[in-house]
Amino acid sequence: MGATVVTRTNSGGVVNKAILNITTDAVAAADTTFNVGFVPRYVLWISRTTPFNQLEYYEGMAVGTAVRTVAAGTRTVDVAPAGITLGTPALGTGGQVTIKAADIPVSSSFTLIADG
Repeated sequence: MGATVVTRTNSGGVVNKAILNITTDAVAAADTTFNVGFVPRYVLWISRTTPFNQLEYYEGMAVGTAVRTVAAGTRTVDVAPAGITLGTPALGTGGQVTIKAADIPVSSSFTLIADG
């Protein structure tokens, strides 16, 4: 089996990191976009209230996909239109991270971590 490895390093050693703590109210959830100020290469969305799910996006994944881990530890890959969607600089939305409404239940707490 052959493998191709592509290595990418941070330009000039600069690393961006954003950590957002979010609490939702009782209003119905909607797809929500957060602006982290840079194009992330890794995004982690953690539900801190029941159910304790998390989504992870890794650079190179298809748009709208993410690795989902549920409280029992089962991991699956969500495909578009689920998961995490990143904005694109060409469209003027670079630095934006969108989480689908299904992953933002009402009256809950979350943490979004983005590394770039």
